[in-house]
Amino acid sequence: MRALIKAIAVISLITGTLVAAAASGEQAAAKAPLYDRLGGLKGIAVVVDDFIDRLVVNKTLNQNPAINAGRMASPAPYLKFQVSQLVCEATGGPCKYTGKGMKESHAHLNISEKEWGVMADEFQKSLDKFKVPAAEQRELFEIVGKTHPDIVTRK
Repeated sequence: MRALIKAIAVISLITGTLVAAAASGEQAAAKAPLYDRLGGLKGIAVVVDDFIDRLVVNKTLNQNPAINAGRMASPAPYLKFQVSQLVCEATGGPCKYTGKGMKESHAHLNISEKEWGVMADEFQKSLDKFKVPAAEQRELFEIVGKTHPDIVTRK
């Protein structure tokens, strides 16, 4: 009987240690920078590539003459590079964004609240396409949301 009790105690100790280790590993994964959880620059660039491709052909956005003209001044490959660098830095990655500030780079585009919503919808589609987890999506939208006052200039 003592041997059985001792065996149960040892098993309980081992099980408790494994559960604690698993919980610790989950906490470490949750604390990893968003950059790492997105798959680093590779993961970010893939989503940004799809996102910019969606924006460039979006009919609602292209109805705004300033946005349409902006496509000529900042072609898609350039935007993809800049946005990838910006997201990389903003999510804790090693990149350094060297482009213009959001206010300066968007002021002349006369972007409305409706156009902001269209952009957010297209971003959501790209995130969903590449199965970015919901928690990471929320963090990304929180980061993007902070740029709203600098980008939306037309009510």
